Amino acid sequence: MKLVSPLWSAALLALATALPAAEPIKVGEIASLTGKEAAFGQSSHKGTVLAVEQLNAAGGALGRPLELLSEDNQSKSGESATVARKLLSREKVVALLGEVASSRSLEMAPIAQRAKIPMISPSSTNPKVTEVGDYVFRVCFIDPFQGTVMAKFAKETLKARRVAVLTSVSSAYSVGLAKYFKERFVADGGEVALEQKFAEGDKDFKAQLTAIRAAGVDAVFVPGYYTEAALISRQARELGLALPLFGGDGWEAPQLIEIGGKAVEGTYYSTHYSPEDTAPAVQAFVAAFRARWNGETPDAMAALGYDSALVLADAIKRAGGTDGPAVRDALAATKGFAGVTGTTNIDPARNASKSAVIVTIKDGQFKFVQSVAP
Repeated sequence: MKLVSPLWSAALLALATALPAAEPIKVGEIASLTGKEAAFGQSSHKGTVLAVEQLNAAGGALGRPLELLSEDNQSKSGESATVARKLLSREKVVALLGEVASSRSLEMAPIAQRAKIPMISPSSTNPKVTEVGDYVFRVCFIDPFQGTVMAKFAKETLKARRVAVLTSVSSAYSVGLAKYFKERFVADGGEVALEQKFAEGDKDFKAQLTAIRAAGVDAVFVPGYYTEAALISRQARELGLALPLFGGDGWEAPQLIEIGGKAVEGTYYSTHYSPEDTAPAVQAFVAAFRARWNGETPDAMAALGYDSALVLADAIKRAGGTDGPAVRDALAATKGFAGVTGTTNIDPARNASKSAVIVTIKDGQFKFVQSVAP
């Protein structure tokens, strides 16, 4: 056995120390870390951070560490486009992760498309997002599927025949989800007896709920975000409306229970995953997330943020580099990617085909009800 001399060992150490560290791969993230929908952005951000840390601990991608550059759009209209331009022109990121809300994803998508830099939304479900161009992807299901799931749930599980729909006209997400729900519910023999409208930021829904109460419906579909959903639930109960209230993944946030209290007991919504899922990959993610973020249980936004970073890293590895068109092609070819929100298959429209989960609130906790396959 030949031993290396101490002098030669010292020379190797000095050489290794002198070698430059591998240049990081810059990835941009745009999220609502403050503002009205901060709960969504913060959860997604935490999942993304955890994924990047785990990837880097395992060697990064192509032998290079990933550097996550996060920008806060403050839940403000127009801000996502501003910070997208900054990340692309000044920071030279190789991809964009975000946004979680469809309206804000639609702001940044044209900018990514023009720059030929891939963009992956963790949770924007409006079909128009990926229709912007072939560099725009998502790792979540889309609203036509989510609307179908909730229409089927309303008819088969809630046994509803006549429903009311309460839509936020200022939200692309809400308008789209309402449309697909109504189409499927009516096609399946149900009746949308009444549709009422509101705008993002409204706090008083008593007029709309009074009209709904007079319509004599079996249930109310609220395709909005968690703040309005919680306030609507409270005011509905105050008006004596004891019928089921249900919505989509925009309800997914601890603030739904914090704001809604007992009024959201027995409500339902569709989402992308449940931490109660016993699959080993899900439970490993939940344990790692709790360890990283002071015992916090990850919600669907956290899981989707996590998966979006993993899907991107996988595509970079398969592309063999960070060139935009090559990474785009690798993302488009993603099939059978096993993540914590299920198996991701990117279809020709750059959407992810995967199952949905129905959740209810019971005893102040989010509880898994059922899963629905595509």
